[in-house]
Amino acid sequence: MIIHPDLAALRNDDAPQRQAQAELGAALAAWRDQAAGAELGEEMRRFAEGSPLPDLPRLSALFDPESGKGQQLARSLLATLTRSFAAAPLGQVPLRHFCDDTIAMLMLARCGGASLALQTIDGVGVARRPAPQSASFSPGETWELVLSGEAEARLVTLCQPSPDGGRIQTQPCTLREGDLSVRNGSREALQFCKVEGSLVTLKLQRRDTSGAPSREYRLSDGELLHQAASTSRDSRMELAANLLGRMGRTDAAPLLAAMAEEQGSVSLRWQALRECLGLDTAQGFQTLCAIARNSGDPLAAPAGALRAQLLEQHPRLIALDMGETQCPA
Repeated sequence: MIIHPDLAALRNDDAPQRQAQAELGAALAAWRDQAAGAELGEEMRRFAEGSPLPDLPRLSALFDPESGKGQQLARSLLATLTRSFAAAPLGQVPLRHFCDDTIAMLMLARCGGASLALQTIDGVGVARRPAPQSASFSPGETWELVLSGEAEARLVTLCQPSPDGGRIQTQPCTLREGDLSVRNGSREALQFCKVEGSLVTLKLQRRDTSGAPSREYRLSDGELLHQAASTSRDSRMELAANLLGRMGRTDAAPLLAAMAEEQGSVSLRWQALRECLGLDTAQGFQTLCAIARNSGDPLAAPAGALRAQLLEQHPRLIALDMGETQCPA
């Protein structure tokens, strides 16, 4: 194995690496001051809390194609980083970043459920990937401004969603420098078909805090393929509920029933209800019936359908539906 002398030297003394990182951090802090980072950070906080974008002048100006503010922000940041890396080539970007064979992303700011990032789509990576057979929809809002490049894409729209699927519409579109795309993530998704060279965008996103799940639908017929919690907390809670069910923890049935009747993530509540039914049929079915009878509950319809199915398959549950507390033998 051939190891560059500079890398080998770091084994004995990592001071140059730590110094390089300190210099990169200082350069980034200076850039933030120059780019009015404090004011932008405050507007990101307000945006994450639900303020409309037009009420935030510095943030909204970045996505005004006529102002050129988005271009200026990206160019000044990249100039700062490239100068720093020229002086310290072994340094690491002092920002959260991600890269795969198609997408590279640099997180400029993050606050709560809101994020501001630079994104590059590589045309070779797009061409190498097979044509998508499905589309994913995540609750939230996205503003995306094309800073450079050109791409052919399609806007996928979910119409009339139901528990089992929905109607899918696709519309081809062309993205060029200066184009702004605003999307409602719960029903709109953008898929890239062809990119000339690379496409660079400035992307602002705000996650929906209602707890609605992310869903994936098949493009050909709109069938629901997958559903997942939209937040890491709900995902952890769903995994915990699933684990309690797999462990056969009947003592957890009251807790799962309470989770199913709480307000919040529909996906988490449904998972808790399913596990409760498996652990304690009587308690789970009574909770199911209570949810089905509450017309204002978003789970009322699917709970009613499951209740009817279970009553048809297991007539002994009729007694529980009528309010008895014990499941008949």
